[in-house]
Amino acid sequence: MNLIWFLLRSSWLTLIIGAVMGSVSGACRTLLLARINAGINSPSAATTFLLWNFVGLAIVSILTSIFSQYLLVKLSQSAVYRLRLRLSESILACPLRHLEKLGANRLLATLTEDINTISDTVLILPFLCINLALIIGCLIYLVWLSFPVFLIAITIIILGFVIVQFFLSKAYRLFMVAREEEDRLIKHFRTITDGIKELKLNRSRREAFLTEDLRVSAAASREANIGSMTILAISEGNSQLLFFIILGLLVFALPQFLIIQTSVLSSYVVTITYLMQPFDSTLKMLPGISQASVALQKIDTLGLSLASNSETFAETNHKPLPFNQSLELKEVIHTYYRENEENSFTLGPINLLLHSGELVFLIGGNGSGKSTLGKLIAGLYIPEQGEILVDGCVINDNNRENYCQLFTAIFSDFYLFEKLLGINNNGLDLQVQNYLEKLQLQNKINVNKGVFSTIELSQGQRKRLALLTAYLENRPIYIFDEWAAEQDPYFREIFYQQLLPELKRRGKTIIVITHDDRYFHLADRLIKLDYGKLV
Repeated sequence: MNLIWFLLRSSWLTLIIGAVMGSVSGACRTLLLARINAGINSPSAATTFLLWNFVGLAIVSILTSIFSQYLLVKLSQSAVYRLRLRLSESILACPLRHLEKLGANRLLATLTEDINTISDTVLILPFLCINLALIIGCLIYLVWLSFPVFLIAITIIILGFVIVQFFLSKAYRLFMVAREEEDRLIKHFRTITDGIKELKLNRSRREAFLTEDLRVSAAASREANIGSMTILAISEGNSQLLFFIILGLLVFALPQFLIIQTSVLSSYVVTITYLMQPFDSTLKMLPGISQASVALQKIDTLGLSLASNSETFAETNHKPLPFNQSLELKEVIHTYYRENEENSFTLGPINLLLHSGELVFLIGGNGSGKSTLGKLIAGLYIPEQGEILVDGCVINDNNRENYCQLFTAIFSDFYLFEKLLGINNNGLDLQVQNYLEKLQLQNKINVNKGVFSTIELSQGQRKRLALLTAYLENRPIYIFDEWAAEQDPYFREIFYQQLLPELKRRGKTIIVITHDDRYFHLADRLIKLDYGKLV
């Protein structure tokens, strides 16, 4: 029942039209049976009229059946398309901490397996029970009537499968296109889950990702599925047309050459007519039917969970938040459970004042809360207590989105995009090439219209490529979480002695989470954390 409501919420008008067309097709088939029985029992003079009546009803039945299936396929794929985008946008609007609690596996399973299960099942649930009952009853009845004629009926069924297989070969290319687009969609979904911090910190990148990548692949997947399933509907219609031709030959031609008991022939015609469609459609219903309701329930549960924790973004106000003097944390407290620990870990209360253009090193032992503090400062975590102020302005739900736009961050679990999303393309390739040479990546990577030739690099090289993106974003505040950890001594020296001073000369505020004590003297200030407390 919840699947029907799912379709009704998407487009009740399309669902009604599709149901009406299906009813017309069913009515025509009922009239066909009546014409067949009439042809068996009528004199030869009326046969020609009944034959043309039969042909007309068969054509109308097939056309209305194809149109009905096309509408329902289009409705289901459009509903799935919107559901994918809605869930993706809900994830991007959900606080990072809540997403971490849900886990990437749950998000990916919902975005892929659950939605695909619903996509394959929404059309078939109402017909399954009826079809199973018809198939079992019809087969038992056919064997009881006549075993030799039963063999003929099986031959007809096999012939229908041969026709379906012929059209399946035509639909194969579209299925391959749809499958490729599904792979791209999964890749984009991984981008959402793995790159959530970078997307949340850069509105332009997030909007470009949704518009240029996710929506394009989702739309291509939708159209490929509609095309392939429409061909399947046509193949089914043609197999039914051949079946009706065979029935017409049986009724109008075979009695001219063979003596067949009228009662047996009539019973077989009626029974096979009712048997073919439920038998054919049931074969398409079986995969995934048992998981459909569970999948929709999981999606609804996740959707409610995301909606209840969604951040409030002032989408109409894209004006950058001014940052000229200071960023201050007042009595900020954040509590969470750490891995392999039963007790909660509390960071804070933190009182911290960061000045514009300042180079700050955030130091402390492993597990002291440095990365968590970095995410709090960047607005990725929302403090449970206390407040954050920028130039005296309190950060709240109304301006937190604009606050995040102040930051460019490379965290230890950073995500590297294959293309430069949300960055102005004017002269972009030339700028990128200059930075590639500066970071000594020019022999590893080429860039064309903002797209990197590869990101299959070592972790140190990937971090350098992420640093290139950070340079291009040109944000007021930079956060580097153990950036130099995977760098060789040569590039570690360049990072601390050249790159950080250069950013500072450009007026950037820089927060570096680090253990490299040999470079501590380069910082304007050292801020040390010890088990969640500032020392």
